Amino acid sequence: MQASLGDAFRIERALGGGVARAFVVRDLALDREVVVKVLPLEFVRGVDRERFKREIRLAATLQHPNIVPLLTTAEAKGLLSYTMPYVHGESLRARLAAGGPLAIDEAVRVIREIADALSAAHAAGIVHRDIKPDNVLLSHGHALVTDFGVAKAIRAAQSNTTSGGALTSAGMAVGTPEYMAPEQAAGDPMVDERADLYALGVVAHEILAGKSPFAGRTAQRMLAAHATEAPPSLATLRPEAPAALRRLVTRLLAKDPAQRPQTVADVIRALDELASGADDRPAPGPATNASRWRTALAAIRAALSGAPRGGKR
Repeated sequence: MQASLGDAFRIERALGGGVARAFVVRDLALDREVVVKVLPLEFVRGVDRERFKREIRLAATLQHPNIVPLLTTAEAKGLLSYTMPYVHGESLRARLAAGGPLAIDEAVRVIREIADALSAAHAAGIVHRDIKPDNVLLSHGHALVTDFGVAKAIRAAQSNTTSGGALTSAGMAVGTPEYMAPEQAAGDPMVDERADLYALGVVAHEILAGKSPFAGRTAQRMLAAHATEAPPSLATLRPEAPAALRRLVTRLLAKDPAQRPQTVADVIRALDELASGADDRPAPGPATNASRWRTALAAIRAALSGAPRGGKR
């Protein structure tokens, strides 16, 4: 790897990662750190390398405050790699592992910022296909989404992959079963941005409940659960979460893409209404102490104003 980088860069350390091996590399000319991710040989064999580079170049056109940009793509000594800035902070995965579920206001902010990143990408015709806590970085109080376009680039470059399929010729998932929409796991060639919205729902469930809906299962059982099982209720797992937020997560996790929000703009609108308090419908199920108090207070106000019994509440 060092030989392929040449004298202009120095590998400083390896990073944990998913499909690609990641290294923190110092750009010696600018004295800055960047991240180089190298595809494993299982993916490199038999791929259309030029197509991979074209897809990465397309993803590199994305510019948004909540997106970690792709800088370059390269091929050297048989290795395919791509480069991005090094972001100082921690992944959402590390944050959840260390501290458990996020506070409600922070959860809403993180979901909103991921949605903002998806909005910019979808407007450019780019579907992420691998939204998960590992690909969300938290830095200086903001969420940044990384690896846009990479899953598509890998899939497109696989010359002998079935169209739209979830597995490469090497039998490795392009995408992560724990966050994969049912239609994506099934290899639907018409997968669109609503698969990203499903994954956003899984991430939202995880940051509210502390674990993803079907965590702890094998990959095959997890994919089957996404297709057939209802996720655990947030009303039980996080009853203090606003009802509107819980309803939004439930809609995002609909099995049928037609039953989800149809665009990320719909998600952003719902989150903004939640932040403004515009949607204050009560949560389904037993009332909490707080909701019983609000009901009692409303009754007292009605009595003091002389409202007739049996009037609208």
